[in-house]
Amino acid sequence: MKKIAVILTVFNRRQKTLACLEHLFMAQQTYNSSHQPDEHVSLAVFLTDDGCTDGTAEAIHATFPSSDIRILKGTGSLFWAGGMRLAWQKAIDSAESWNYYLLINDDTYFFPQLFQILFETEQYCMKTFGRQGIYSGITCSPDAEGEITYGGEVYANWTKGRQILLQPTGSPQQADVVNANILLIPQQVVSSLGIFHTGFTHSCADYDYSWKARRAGVPVLVTASVCGACAYDHQNKQQSAMMYRNMTLADRQRQASRLTNSDRDYLLFVRRNLPMRYPISWLVRKIRIYTPFLYYYINKVRGLYK
Repeated sequence: MKKIAVILTVFNRRQKTLACLEHLFMAQQTYNSSHQPDEHVSLAVFLTDDGCTDGTAEAIHATFPSSDIRILKGTGSLFWAGGMRLAWQKAIDSAESWNYYLLINDDTYFFPQLFQILFETEQYCMKTFGRQGIYSGITCSPDAEGEITYGGEVYANWTKGRQILLQPTGSPQQADVVNANILLIPQQVVSSLGIFHTGFTHSCADYDYSWKARRAGVPVLVTASVCGACAYDHQNKQQSAMMYRNMTLADRQRQASRLTNSDRDYLLFVRRNLPMRYPISWLVRKIRIYTPFLYYYINKVRGLYK
């Protein structure tokens, strides 16, 4: 039996959360139906409700009355990284022993072969590197399976910080950083690395964890194929730069300090993992606020626009 603690945090996306959990349990059923009982997947969901006002918790209990879903009340200001830490720590502090932790986003819908793909990635990791790693499931657009949205990236240029999103190749690939839309982490790795760093409020915690794993010699892999769908809901770098150009100074300052779009999380990630780049990253972020036309030009020269 593979015992997995599923970790997620939610805020006022009731229908997406319900659909996510439904696809998760369907993937579990698909895997278990084709494997012997001693190989079955057992799931316990640790879910942070960070101040939902749309009845998410009540809907979950009504929809999945027989599932092991443990809803934790957040403060309303934990945001993504904080909510994930709360749920993850609760799973660790429980009296149960887990084989894996599965970190997910509630806007991700899983394909039936989810667990088969993830465990095949681990088999590849053990055969190739002789140890367990962390495994990020590649996701695609809900509208086009060939349009990859999340999974993992490699740095094409360390100096410029340009990253390339990995495409599925039919074999697991090493990544420099991975997303936690679908991220399977074995218990042995968590015992060594711990959970997300407490300094992150919303973003970059999964990227930081990737770097922490790589420094410790833990393989960081993306899956061989797509195992879920998740819409890409962020602006690209050119769109973001254009938005700053069209804002007033006061609006740019507010935008850069918003906890869901904070320069603080990004700069903490750079300082912890790419310290040689920190001074220029700090300067460029200030230029974005005070001289957005120059910021747009700098990024264009860096080759960050498609």
